[in-house]
Amino acid sequence: MSTTAIQAVRGMNDVLPEAGERWDFLETTVTECLRQYGYRSIRMPLVERTDLFVRSIGEVTDIVEKEMYSFIDRLNGDSLTLRPEGTASCVRATIEHNLLYGGPQRLFYLGPMFRHERPQKGRYRQFYQVGVEALGFVGPDIDVELIVMCARMWRALGIAGLDLELNTLGSTQARGRYRAHLVSYLERNRDDLDEDSRRRVHSNPLRVLDSKNPEMQALIAQAPRLLDDLDEDSLKHFEDLQALLRDAQVSYRINPRLVRGLDYYNRTVFEWVTSKLGAQAAVCAGGRYDGLIEQLGGKPAPACGFAMGVERLIALVELERVAVPVNPPNVYLVQRGVEAATWAWQVCERLRDSGLSVIMHCGAGSFKSQMKRADASGARFAVIIGDDEARAGKVSLKPLRDLKAQALVDVNEVAALVRAGASKK
Repeated sequence: MSTTAIQAVRGMNDVLPEAGERWDFLETTVTECLRQYGYRSIRMPLVERTDLFVRSIGEVTDIVEKEMYSFIDRLNGDSLTLRPEGTASCVRATIEHNLLYGGPQRLFYLGPMFRHERPQKGRYRQFYQVGVEALGFVGPDIDVELIVMCARMWRALGIAGLDLELNTLGSTQARGRYRAHLVSYLERNRDDLDEDSRRRVHSNPLRVLDSKNPEMQALIAQAPRLLDDLDEDSLKHFEDLQALLRDAQVSYRINPRLVRGLDYYNRTVFEWVTSKLGAQAAVCAGGRYDGLIEQLGGKPAPACGFAMGVERLIALVELERVAVPVNPPNVYLVQRGVEAATWAWQVCERLRDSGLSVIMHCGAGSFKSQMKRADASGARFAVIIGDDEARAGKVSLKPLRDLKAQALVDVNEVAALVRAGASKK
């Protein structure tokens, strides 16, 4: 049997305790903001049938063609996939459990997604997303709510300098007209296309506009604009959206080349971008997908949503030097002696019953070494128990962050004394 240490799979990273405090801060802040707007939590499986993502994301996309972790179930031969994104799973759950029967739904989820990409800063093979879906809402007001809610999140997280880019993909009919004009343009310039773009000229030409190849950017900049082929309803939706954003005092920039990487989008698409993370500019992206519910077997219903990358937001929290709350224990309990050990267990549980967080020293150690651990824990107080305290049914309470004297007190007094001392810090 090999004794070589086993390491994590490349691109799938551990979040260690120090970083975990930033993650807890972000998740708590974002969740509180979402609940302010009436969004409720939904949790979906990590594994779905592969066909769910082929039908929703699009067969001719990088995700489906190159990046999905798919495998055959050995028991029944089904093709299964680790979810590469959350919207399709959320829509599948909505249809399966008939959630729209009671009216429109505001939903959110948080968890890992999986894509077999080349790992780099801000992009991993297992990555975490917060996903938000507003299902059953027709007008542009819900699009604006999502965007305004994002702006509130950035303020709550202490993140500055994110820019909003906006575009519309129009209706299915408008995209059809635009597709014909775009294909004609790309065919005329076929010799200047890279291999991926040539392959997509007829299967998925809008994805050519999303190419990150530097040598393609001049050609993409000269391509026809989808905005010029918009139908009247799509144009009105986009104009109303912009008017509402101006009323909400949210600044934005129209990016006519913004198409998003998933096939199910229509009408509104948007991205929040930053220049602080190198090539990984987008930290939050989304838009409308009015046809997806019907496409996956449900009754036709409009929908809109977004997803944001937790790792990229954590990186921005670090860059902005946001003061992340640290929650050390209220009390570190130091104990030594046979009778003290029994009394210490009782004291710890009584203090926890009173709402305090308590670390009890476990394992051997002198009072001196235990006090060093108590100081390093960040606790404001040490509760010290020896056999004498145990026989008296009391504890010694020692402040660790000021010069006040240690005192012998009744255990019932500890919680009030700790809270009073903590409030004076």
